[in-house]
Amino acid sequence: MIEAPYPELDDLLTMMGESGRHLAEMEASEGAAGNISVCLRWNIEPRTRFPVEDEIKLPRPVPELAGAMFLVTGSGRRLREIKDEPTANIACIVVNEGGETGRLYTSYHRRFEHVTSEFNSHLAVHYDQILASGTNFHAVVHAQPIHITYLSHITRYQDERYLNTHLLRWQPESIVNLPEGIGFIPFRIPSSNELMAANVEALRSHRVVIWAKHGVMARSDVSVKRATDRIEYAETAAKYEYLNLSAGEIGEGLSVDDIRAICKIFNIQQNIF
Repeated sequence: MIEAPYPELDDLLTMMGESGRHLAEMEASEGAAGNISVCLRWNIEPRTRFPVEDEIKLPRPVPELAGAMFLVTGSGRRLREIKDEPTANIACIVVNEGGETGRLYTSYHRRFEHVTSEFNSHLAVHYDQILASGTNFHAVVHAQPIHITYLSHITRYQDERYLNTHLLRWQPESIVNLPEGIGFIPFRIPSSNELMAANVEALRSHRVVIWAKHGVMARSDVSVKRATDRIEYAETAAKYEYLNLSAGEIGEGLSVDDIRAICKIFNIQQNIF
């Protein structure tokens, strides 16, 4: 939930651009991989930056979000380029009454035909989270960080408990920032209804989830940067685990007692350790 004074349109575009650039810098967005969306529920005039208006059918009905605005990256766009030319890489969608269609606002120099093909998952997660919490803001980020995606190809890391007890042992910050742990979704075809449904379910109990053999998705009701931070925490944990595997698993990491002591001091509620 964001309190007034609310961010302006340019503020949100800047934060999306900075997040996209950082994802690229941490090697989580090769080429046109990855996508970002935010949903906001306060009044902003989109036509100051997105003067071209069309109507689109939404991937699923979201009647309770009538009037809500989405800022969504375009299909095939490079996240690293959002910061330099946000309106060429982002679209704005305002949900119409009834929630089945929306007004699509873009700029004259947009460089995409459609919004990201993963918008069905983004929209479904936004809808589920906003209905559950009543928040006026929600951000969703999908990226493909190398180390965590690689580990998702290894059978033992496909067990969610094994995954979390091994990844969250390397830094005190891991359990502090990911107290629910990292969720895991077995491989689903990208953009499919099956992946959409699995995302909604997994992100109800986690703030970042792995898409097996594909990447991750993270959410935040504070900022798009906070969602990106969660991806970075998960990827850093996976990098430590990868380094340990490469070194012959000679590292021990924090003990269960160490992690429980950290949680006690910082009042972290968790059920992983």
